[in-house]
Amino acid sequence: MNEAFARAFNSRHIDNLLSLYEPDAVLRTDASTPSCRGKPAIAAELGKLLEIPGVMVSRNNFCVEVDGLALLRADYSLASPEGKTILAGSSAEVVRRQADGSWLYVIDHAAGASLPRVEG
Repeated sequence: MNEAFARAFNSRHIDNLLSLYEPDAVLRTDASTPSCRGKPAIAAELGKLLEIPGVMVSRNNFCVEVDGLALLRADYSLASPEGKTILAGSSAEVVRRQADGSWLYVIDHAAGASLPRVEG
């Protein structure tokens, strides 16, 4: 999924990104922005992402799968044509296996694995 997301981002077509989400999926982009739900709301958030220049690379850090659900962590970066890192982070996602065998995002927290620890 993580490489598929990077390919879809690098295509610069919103429909390619949206095709990776279930219709009622949830996306959260950072710690301060509320989650959005459903493809129209997700399209608005991903449209903002597409405004950021650069080429994305995203690698799967881990995948834990059970009964057609999987928890993923991606480590991603956006780089300028000169190779300078524009943005980097780690996401946390839940994906679900579809009837055709493909996987789609159910929950996508773009910064979920980059957030600082909660100290108590």
